[in-house]
Amino acid sequence: MESSARDDTGARRLDFRILGPVEVHDLGTGARIVPSGAKQRALLAALVVRAGEVLSVDRLVAELWGDAPPTAAANALQAHVARLRRLLGSGAGRSGRQWIDTYPVGYLLRLGRATTDAQRFHRLSAEGRAVSASDPDHAAELLRTALELWRGPALEGSGHGPICLVEADRLEETRLRALEARYEAALRGTANGGTIDELERLTAAHPLRERFHELLMAALYRSGRHTEALGVYERARRQLRDELGAEPGPALRGRMESILHHSPAAVGQETALLDLGAEITRLRAQVEHLTREQEALVRRFDLLNTPSTAATV
Repeated sequence: MESSARDDTGARRLDFRILGPVEVHDLGTGARIVPSGAKQRALLAALVVRAGEVLSVDRLVAELWGDAPPTAAANALQAHVARLRRLLGSGAGRSGRQWIDTYPVGYLLRLGRATTDAQRFHRLSAEGRAVSASDPDHAAELLRTALELWRGPALEGSGHGPICLVEADRLEETRLRALEARYEAALRGTANGGTIDELERLTAAHPLRERFHELLMAALYRSGRHTEALGVYERARRQLRDELGAEPGPALRGRMESILHHSPAAVGQETALLDLGAEITRLRAQVEHLTREQEALVRRFDLLNTPSTAATV
């Protein structure tokens, strides 16, 4: 049983999950590791979000306590790190290395061969976007699988520190883009049952996100519900005007005009507008991938230039 709980190096096989409440799954035993208390969750969340990067004591203190740190905050942080290390256990089996390393300026989480749900989400989303033009049904399925990894708001219950707040906002934006790409692929493909109802819910939940309104208009038009499609435009226009003092953007206006004139661009299968949307989402995925690679290279460079101390507190 012990061998199944570790990989071929003897390391414990963990999956760090941040797309919802922060927790860790032991892939060998199936056990869930849930930090007790908001400070422990915030610490783990920040370390996972910035895995491979040395987080200074000052940044972590600000993440856990904001503008009201306790007396001897560095010692209090050290105690939280020690408890988190015990919770995670040994990270590298025979080498005995811990998951969390200590450096002169702070702490670092090494993922090694561990996985994260955010990594899987980004990979599946990128794969879905990459095949959206050539195989929209497969793209929609890949994106659906990516979105099913979400168990709630990103980093839920991890406090309100700057690291987690920024990352939670970023992840939520990538989730919404994945939703847009999924329904765009569904409109291009054949498996689009329930698309209208789902897009209705999304436009209600995100009334200022024009892309959802545009996709709903296309779905309604394809179903022969032309008047309702134009009604979606009017509803979106009022909401944008009332909330932002703005008029709909060119894509949403273009969708409305194509419906008014019964242009081929009004509907899904081979439309210029959807092809343009697919290209935009593909380019966004490329930019996100290159940005993550650049951030990883910067972290590695910083790590190589930061002397390590012993991995014990």
